[in-house]
Amino acid sequence: MSSYDAIVIGGGHNGLVCACYLARAGKRVVVLERRHVLGGAATTEELWPGYKVSTAAYVISLFLPDIIRDLRLKENGFAVLPRTPSSFTPLPDGRSLLMGPDADLCRREIGKFSTKDAEAYPNYEKLLERVAAVLEPTLSQSAPDPLPLPASWRKIGLGKRVRDGAKLWKIHRTLKALGKDQPAAVELLTGAARPILDRWFESEALKATLATDAIIGAFTSISSPGSAYVLLHHVMGEAGGARGVWGYVRGGMGGLATALAKVGEQLGVEIRREAPVAAINEANGKVTGVTLVDGSTVSAPIVASGVDANLTFQKFLQPSSLPEEFRTAVANIDYASASMKVNLALSEPPNFTARPTAPGEVAPHHHGTMHISPTLDYLEQAYHDARLGRPSAEPIVEATMATCVDDTIAPPGKHLLSCFVQYAPYELRDANWDDIKESFADRVVAKIGEYAPNVPGAIEHRQVLSPLDIERTYGLTGGNIMQGAMNANQLFCFRPVAGWADHRTPLKGLYLCGAASHPGGGVMGACGKNAATEILRDRV
Repeated sequence: MSSYDAIVIGGGHNGLVCACYLARAGKRVVVLERRHVLGGAATTEELWPGYKVSTAAYVISLFLPDIIRDLRLKENGFAVLPRTPSSFTPLPDGRSLLMGPDADLCRREIGKFSTKDAEAYPNYEKLLERVAAVLEPTLSQSAPDPLPLPASWRKIGLGKRVRDGAKLWKIHRTLKALGKDQPAAVELLTGAARPILDRWFESEALKATLATDAIIGAFTSISSPGSAYVLLHHVMGEAGGARGVWGYVRGGMGGLATALAKVGEQLGVEIRREAPVAAINEANGKVTGVTLVDGSTVSAPIVASGVDANLTFQKFLQPSSLPEEFRTAVANIDYASASMKVNLALSEPPNFTARPTAPGEVAPHHHGTMHISPTLDYLEQAYHDARLGRPSAEPIVEATMATCVDDTIAPPGKHLLSCFVQYAPYELRDANWDDIKESFADRVVAKIGEYAPNVPGAIEHRQVLSPLDIERTYGLTGGNIMQGAMNANQLFCFRPVAGWADHRTPLKGLYLCGAASHPGGGVMGACGKNAATEILRDRV
């Protein structure tokens, strides 16, 4: 077929979610994926015989439970394996901090560093949970457009104005319910992580462990306004079976895409791999379909783009297809990135000096995220290096080992260590990533070796993805894993740009269904589901 009701550009998890909901409503849908594998950045690839590697995204929690239920994903093979404990921070002096959903464990472990912090931590968690509960409903619906923008930019009908007003009123009522916690909530949403953590706690080990949640995936420091917002993510989401429980997808992160594809095929969705789009076609201000790189065309009155705003509007469309003010706003989107991924195949688990284990032993502290970031100043210095256009001399490493709970992704007795690294700025001052990525990966491995001396000698295979590789491989402008920085001016009603937060675009029939739209990055599925809702509302 070359004519459909809807075309979805990109087979990432959001694109597949959008396609499934459209097909569920009776639309004839085709998904066009550039690569040979589905999932976008949430994918699994067999890089080496017997190793199924989550090459980019590596843990899940934010994925909407509604989608899991609506699309019957569990019945189609999707399974999340919880991580308990969930966090381990070894320190240079031989001490360590182990944390997780077990309140007694956290109290004992934090108490080794500070009795005061052990008492304060449950209250800190409760505050974050209360604020997160206010935010979560906003994720599962399109964002309102409350700004009084010039009428020439966009004509908004009465129905949308009423819906937007109702959303804003609901948020107002929910915020009111926070009562005396409102100032703290505002600071969490707009402020910097470091002063908040300094106010709550005195232990460097605890503060540094929590602070990494504020900067992972962002080119910002823990002292920058807006960094505190990301602290909320670690208590949000229920894909792991309970609020705030992050887990591993069985079979690797691509297990989500595999389940979504299976559901899509049951609903009649056609999925074409290795079908890169070259252009979005339009006539008289309306979408008519797309042209592929091979010159063939696919027709549809609806195109939902799961790729970022830069590619959608500046690569796939001619400038004349969009209003000048919209093109200017899109061109100003911040894609600053400083993330790198190093995937290691190991002959044995890491043996940390802070918590020694027997050869080959998988211990509780291997289950969660292993943090190499001992102090707040360590985090600040790593950012300072990147701000000057160079990779961090002392990199921040978040390492996970899904093989501790998933025996399907590596040969018996072998392990996969997934290392998310910062800061690795996309734009370098005096070098290029193709020349230095391996040497920087050597630095990362050496840093891990300072805490787990057996790791360098246990490496059997290695994959290094620089920010430039991330851009090339996954089609993410600037290597930004969120499809655009998650700054306050690029969230909620400002995502992707002010006036167009409801997945629609100035071109009739063209929608955004990926992380470039509200609520943004992370393996949520919300962008795809919300986009499908708005597409079906328009009855195109």
